[in-house]
Amino acid sequence: MFSFLRDSDEIPQSNPKLKAHLRDKGEVLVSDTTLKYLGNIHLQKGVADPHFEVVKAVLLRTVGGKKWSEEMKSAWGEAYDQLASAIKVEMKEEA
Repeated sequence: MFSFLRDSDEIPQSNPKLKAHLRDKGEVLVSDTTLKYLGNIHLQKGVADPHFEVVKAVLLRTVGGKKWSEEMKSAWGEAYDQLASAIKVEMKEEA
């Protein structure tokens, strides 16, 4: 998801490029247009609620590494949950 973190030795939460993607409050920045697009594409592909939980589990296992901590896992999980929730709202509006 964040290719600029792949080869970095820097702690992800300290990475200035990652910070550009997050607000100070830790909320993910996604435009309304992007959310509408994501909702529409997920709806078209037949994505259902249980799929979001599977993707979350895979994502958390994939981004984990040597510098992974419970705090980081929690933060990534919260960010994913916020995005998934917003996509689900858009899916319902599109349906």
